[in-house]
Amino acid sequence: MRIGALAERAGVSVRSLRYYEEQGLLESERTTGGHREYHDSDVTRVRFMQMLYAAGMPSRRIVELLPFLDNGVATPTMLDHFDEESDRIQRQIEDLTATHDRLTRLRDIAAESVAGRPPEECRSSANAAAA
Repeated sequence: MRIGALAERAGVSVRSLRYYEEQGLLESERTTGGHREYHDSDVTRVRFMQMLYAAGMPSRRIVELLPFLDNGVATPTMLDHFDEESDRIQRQIEDLTATHDRLTRLRDIAAESVAGRPPEECRSSANAAAA
């Protein structure tokens, strides 16, 4: 498939796909006319890379881990990187969960304000919930 089709199917821009190629994260074949051609499996690969980027993983780390998808051969360093990234993402999850819990509590206090709870009580409760 051509670059535009891959971009559409994977939900990314053509520019992102070109960047992925520049970073060594994605490979294409060239037609005799010079157009990039991709495999159907590249849709899954690009979506996975998007997940890793969304989790805050830099391209330099992604490029270290992707060879395992290509050849199934891991190294001790690769295992360390998997562990480091997994631990980092777990910390992010915990931080996001704590933020979510605080926002939920603040939303509940805001609902009490809408229902008529005195502003001073709501302000005090809200500040305690945000701490």
